[in-house]
Amino acid sequence: MKMENQSTISEFLLLGLPIEPDQQDLFYALFLAMYVTTVLGNLVIIVLIYLDSHLHTPMYLFLSNLSFSDLCFSSVTIPKLLQNMQSQVPSIPYAGCLAQVYFFLLFADMESFLLVAMAYDRYVAICFPLHYTTIMSPRRCLTLVALSWVLTTFISLLHTSLIARLSFCADNVIPHFFCDMSALLKLACSDIQINEMMIFILGGLVIIVPFRLIFSSYARIVSSIFKVPSVRVVRKAFSTCGSHLSVVSLFYGTIIGLYLCPSANNSTVKETVMAVMYTVVTPLLNPFIYSLRNQDIKGALQRIFAKWTNRFSLRH
Repeated sequence: MKMENQSTISEFLLLGLPIEPDQQDLFYALFLAMYVTTVLGNLVIIVLIYLDSHLHTPMYLFLSNLSFSDLCFSSVTIPKLLQNMQSQVPSIPYAGCLAQVYFFLLFADMESFLLVAMAYDRYVAICFPLHYTTIMSPRRCLTLVALSWVLTTFISLLHTSLIARLSFCADNVIPHFFCDMSALLKLACSDIQINEMMIFILGGLVIIVPFRLIFSSYARIVSSIFKVPSVRVVRKAFSTCGSHLSVVSLFYGTIIGLYLCPSANNSTVKETVMAVMYTVVTPLLNPFIYSLRNQDIKGALQRIFAKWTNRFSLRH
């Protein structure tokens, strides 16, 4: 009976964004522009860090992985959203839905761990500058990145495997623009107790613990900054920390509200808007917040541009 129920669902219908038909083209253009900006912004960061030897430091190792994760994270959901906005039947195959769940969790969890690593890197750099090179050695940094990938792969596989064992009956309509795990669980007609337990346990590991570690790191950074007599340094540090914390709060706040502390009053529209904030807006903002305002990145852009200009002029 279980296999029969599963076999009746060959695809899911994604309701997409709650927008009026006459606004469809406007939102399509908006999301396309946001996606292109996200891809180009993160690609620029990755290429700059690869090409410029001045950026071969722990901070930019984490940043290059964050940019790659953001690029992939947005690519998991937005292209399918854009396709469905132009389709008469906004569907996704059963296997495609599971694949989307897996890669969505993989890159979302990876972003969470990388944000912790970056906060820890800044904490060590500001609070223990004399011991920075010892604490943040290349080997330790590579270990942190590798461990993050291993953990996220395991967690994503576990959640996806638990969803794959569920039975789905007649209802195959997902009131979302992607295969959201919580929306899938609501459609299941078999026991989801284990799934919910794993979400609660692993959610604490992936969301709550990193969130607390990041804020703890920045609290200690702020405490250390107050000991510096320079008003200019304090103002610059607060500007940087404030922008970083705003993105962190946006990313973690919406995820915690959606998955760990869901409200019975949450409407489908509200949940969709919250999902857009961390799946679309955060990957779009990260290159600007973490990189394009950064003097090192601007310097790298100028050096590489000057290098290519010189090569072009020598050929002509």
